[in-house]
Amino acid sequence: MLRDPGVVRRPQKALGSNTGNSYILLGEIWSLFPDQSSGTTCRADDKSCRAEGENNFEGIESKFSLRTPAEPDEDVCYLVPGQVNSLAQCNFNHTSKTFVVIHGWTVTGMYESWVPKLVDALYKREPDSNVIVVDWLVRAQQHYPVSAEYTRLVGKDVAMFIDWMEEQFNYPLNNVHLLGYSLGAHAAGVAGSLTKKKVNRITGLDPAGPTFEYADAPTRLSPDDADFVDVLHTYTRGSPDRSIGIQKPVGHIDIYPNGGGFQPGCNLGEALRLIAEKGFADVDQLVKCSHERSIHLFIDSLLYEEKPSMAYRCNTKEAFEKGLCLSCRKNRCNNLGYKVNRVRTKRNTKMYLKTRAQMPYKVFHYQVKIHFFGKTNMTKTNQPFLISLYGTLDESENIAFTLPEVSSNKTFSFLIYTEVDIGDLLMLKLQWEKDSFFSLTDWWSPFTFDIQRVRVKSGETQKK
Repeated sequence: MLRDPGVVRRPQKALGSNTGNSYILLGEIWSLFPDQSSGTTCRADDKSCRAEGENNFEGIESKFSLRTPAEPDEDVCYLVPGQVNSLAQCNFNHTSKTFVVIHGWTVTGMYESWVPKLVDALYKREPDSNVIVVDWLVRAQQHYPVSAEYTRLVGKDVAMFIDWMEEQFNYPLNNVHLLGYSLGAHAAGVAGSLTKKKVNRITGLDPAGPTFEYADAPTRLSPDDADFVDVLHTYTRGSPDRSIGIQKPVGHIDIYPNGGGFQPGCNLGEALRLIAEKGFADVDQLVKCSHERSIHLFIDSLLYEEKPSMAYRCNTKEAFEKGLCLSCRKNRCNNLGYKVNRVRTKRNTKMYLKTRAQMPYKVFHYQVKIHFFGKTNMTKTNQPFLISLYGTLDESENIAFTLPEVSSNKTFSFLIYTEVDIGDLLMLKLQWEKDSFFSLTDWWSPFTFDIQRVRVKSGETQKK
């Protein structure tokens, strides 16, 4: 029988060792938990198997740091499962909500710079709350497939910690919100599936894709893991099994900013411009830019309470790009991030939105429908336009867009967005880049080709 990987404290180097410790590593990879009193063997996703040794907290390797508003970047006090006095020593607030932040895979074995930023934003929005950072850095710095398997053990640690809080202090799980990034999102899902009562909410921040895209629900984040599960997908490029972020929906609401594949401001040109403007202060964001954008979008929702970004339900990102999904009827639109409206449907809800390249990320979405009229039937492709919107509060000029096709006597719909709030639309100016349309032969053709009608709908105000 394999030894219990958690009960025996090993030197950290043994985790990555290939000499003499492989049987211990296999024990962790297969997520086997022998109960030493009965000799039975438990899988990580088996609730019934936890009953006999459930008060044995020695096997928990993850650490639970209660961060403070004054020092959001320091681990100054740890909550220790089984040690009742640790909560009093760390000034845990028993009457307020608790955020549990779970980091992802790390190459350096150190916390990434987003961790204190998220902690700080949570405290600014909820000053009386408890923000706990789960430290599983030793397991998270292994080869990716090894760390991916460790998410089951981390999830088990978190579940035992939450159950202890509920049983020992009668702490209500309705106050618990888990936030997991990348591999941490799946650890949060495992934790939610193992707690005896359901936690209130899990937010998945671009859950990791490799080894999880086709995984069974108990080993990854899924809608069953909390009363409400919301997910941000920000880096879903490539084939499903090789995408950095998971592509399929895994929550009650799955939001795909900018289509989910690539985020604005994350290309090399934008990176150089940002460094030129702001120096190297945010250069770390550029390394894992699109993947980590999920976190910064959530931070944005905490800091800019009065400016929530709106997302819109749509079957495909192609339909969204045509502006066909800007309806708010029957819960078809929602806030991104902290103040999301909890909508639970029988099937996953996929939602889309555009964002800016920098915080605050909110933009304003418009559907524009143009009807072209012509006495002669004709079609042109890839036609560039400029559109300007003038409103009661502001204006947004020369927004460039390209219509893949322009045909006479047809209506075409497309999406545009502005970074400024123009208020109610008063006037629209549309410019067709005619040089691209007329060729020498066209000059001798006696035809008329006009724009007969333009309709505009605002996603944010729902006005037409």
